[in-house]
Amino acid sequence: MEIGLTTFVETTPDVKTGEVKSHAERLREVVEEIVLADEVGLDIYGVGEHHRKDYACSTPAVLLAAAAARTKNIRLSSAVTVLSSDDPVRVFQEFSTVDAISNGRAEIMAGRGSFIESFPLFGYDLKDYDELFDEKLDLLLKIRDNEIVNWEGKHRASIPNRGVYPRPVQENLPIWIASGGTPQSVVRAGVLGLPLALAIIGGSPLQFGSLVKLYYRAAEQAGHDISKLSVASHSHGFVAETTEEAVDKFFPPTQYAMNVLGRERGWGQYTKETFDYARSLEGALYVGDVKTVAEKIIYLRKHVGVTRFMLHCPVGSMPHEDVMRSIELLGKEVAPIVREEVAKWEAENKTK
Repeated sequence: MEIGLTTFVETTPDVKTGEVKSHAERLREVVEEIVLADEVGLDIYGVGEHHRKDYACSTPAVLLAAAAARTKNIRLSSAVTVLSSDDPVRVFQEFSTVDAISNGRAEIMAGRGSFIESFPLFGYDLKDYDELFDEKLDLLLKIRDNEIVNWEGKHRASIPNRGVYPRPVQENLPIWIASGGTPQSVVRAGVLGLPLALAIIGGSPLQFGSLVKLYYRAAEQAGHDISKLSVASHSHGFVAETTEEAVDKFFPPTQYAMNVLGRERGWGQYTKETFDYARSLEGALYVGDVKTVAEKIIYLRKHVGVTRFMLHCPVGSMPHEDVMRSIELLGKEVAPIVREEVAKWEAENKTK
């Protein structure tokens, strides 16, 4: 069971002071967060790509490269790369560079993106949303699997027997499919034999159990060895010394950020009642003390089948020292509990 973190490098106003951190300051803070995550033994850190004022990182690979030079063990991933509006050649080159600097710790998490700002920015039409992703994923996989690429497509210039460099340290640079939970994307990942990352940020995580089974069934039918495949979850959360402290610190900035998105997308108000329900055992929010968060991750592993858990923290802007403390607690206290319990549970199930 791998445990790690994700961030969108938010720069929303502080709910108490109204202060907004500069993009530069927040980017430097995230490097420090990744370094700490490595020091406390976490497995993975993912950075999201956005192209709007309230998120500071439009180029995850650059930020991850900065962290790669200062870390030793932690894997470094996008979360996600909006592949539909990017160039697969450049994506591969960027993450191969991260792989070189980190000596084999880079990953790509490819998705279509729930934010659409990058499409008009780079000159793409949203009517091609699905077609762009399918075509560019095909090219990215061909580049990963072949040093010399011969490819033709509709939305990008053809590549007639050209080499793509640098090549990564890893024999096969990991490429994950990121999904919000649609059966089509889950099946696509399974058929291609790619690891799957699910954004489980609302409702009941138990509802994703059927999607995980669908993924493995599609992979098995396509002839892949399902024992070599992984399923990750990405969920909002925060760890503190006490659950009361976690709630007090995490709810206000989360409410602010979720209501900003809610107004854009026509969602209802994000209330304290919504938040408290999501904190329950079967909810999608991992907020509380060490024991509470560990129990929820273990529950997710046993009932949904994820093999990697990524805590997304923060959702809205929070003091850097609070985020750092949450990372420390996740790595030093939550992760050991989860790993021990999951290992014990898996051993018991193998003997049955």
